[in-house]
This record gives sequence, C-alpha cells and structure tokens, in this order.
Amino acid sequence: MQSLTVNHPRANISAKTLLQVEDLRKGFTLHQQGGVRLSVLEDLSLSVNAGECLALTGSSGSGKSTLMRCLYANYRADSGSIWVKYQGDWVDLCQLLPHELLAVRQNTIGYVSQFLRVIPRVPALEVAAEPLLELGVKTEVAIARVKELFHRLNLPERLWELSPTTFSGGEKQRVNLVRALCVNYPILLLDEPTSALDKTNRQVVIELLEEYKAAGCALVGIFHDEEVRDQLCNRELSFGKNN
Repeated sequence: MQSLTVNHPRANISAKTLLQVEDLRKGFTLHQQGGVRLSVLEDLSLSVNAGECLALTGSSGSGKSTLMRCLYANYRADSGSIWVKYQGDWVDLCQLLPHELLAVRQNTIGYVSQFLRVIPRVPALEVAAEPLLELGVKTEVAIARVKELFHRLNLPERLWELSPTTFSGGEKQRVNLVRALCVNYPILLLDEPTSALDKTNRQVVIELLEEYKAAGCALVGIFHDEEVRDQLCNRELSFGKNN
C-alpha cells in the first residue's frame, strides 16, 4: 500500500519513537445543556518509544479515556497531530480519511477496550482470530495462534466453541486480549486490560505484555491496578483537572 502521509512532522522525531502527539486539543459541545463547550484535552504532547509502556494516570473524568479514543481515532481531535509510524512512514491520524484509518488500525494499532462486542453464535475462537484473518493469515495458522494464547490465559477449552456472549467478565476480557495480542501490532492501546482478571491471569497478562515490549512494541494504557502499573510501565503521564 502507498504511504498515507499527508504532511510531515513539525520537528524531527527520534528513530525509536512509534507514536508522537503534538499540541492535541479535544472538547465536546453539550447540546442538551445550552451548547456549553467542555474542554477535555488542551495542548497535550507526548511520545512513546518502541519497547516502552506509558501509563495514563489521574482521576476519573480527567481525560485519560478521551486521549485513548483519540489515539485510536474513535474521537477526532479538534486540533493538533497524532503521528504514527506506519509501514516505515509517518502518518498523522488527524489528517487521514476513514478508509486510511482502517488500514492503519488493521496493521499498526491494537486496542484492548474494557468491553467485548461480539455477534451472538460466533464462537470465541473465531472472534479472537478475526484480526488475523482480516490480514490474510491462513485460517489454520490464525486458529493455532489463538489457541496458544487461550492456553496461556487459562481460558477453558470447553468455552472455545461457544459464543462469548455467555461468558463471565473475566472470560470476555481474555478473549478481548487475545484479539489484540494475536497480531504483532507495533502499538498497543490498553484500557484497563486486567480489570476483570484474577491474580493468576493478571500476572500472565503482565508477562505477555512484557514480551511484547521486549519485541519492540510501544504500549499506552490506563491501569488502575497499581501492581500491574508498577511492573509494566516505564513512565506515567498524569492528568489533572485541566487536561
């Protein structure tokens, strides 16, 4: 695929950097409250290098989840840039067309949200393998990779052919994790990836994410579990009331 770069970063970016945010602003208009404008992110800048995990910390409502959604382009920023290293080139998510964003997500950015949305009657194996299959990976190879990760995360085999709609919160979270971890994304966004897990599986997730860091993956996450954050994260970006 041709480069999607539409312009160039304002300043030189380190060769180690995979994600760089420059002067990001995002707010919301409260139409049901007289059109009041609520500013959430103001002139936010950050960078994340390969092999690094950045934790977003701060109180509820301070802007952490808004930033995560901007980094995945679920929210469009009001201004600023979100530079992502995509197939050797820099692309600004804020300037891409919808179909270009889909290409970047498919190949470059994995997102583990707190919730798993699935179609009823589709088995967990297929749900988890979907990102690999969309990349053209052979079915047997994709399923083998998913099974390997299901084993590591202690998801019982009796559940693999069942729809995750019937699963517990912890079981759904493990399927959601495998959807992202089965692809070698250069960038992983993690929104409370262990919130529904017991101590044993929480530690397995930490070990898996450490392996991804060691392989050069850049991680950005919200981790309310201090133990997970302390073991996994290299740096913190703290959000205050004015972020």
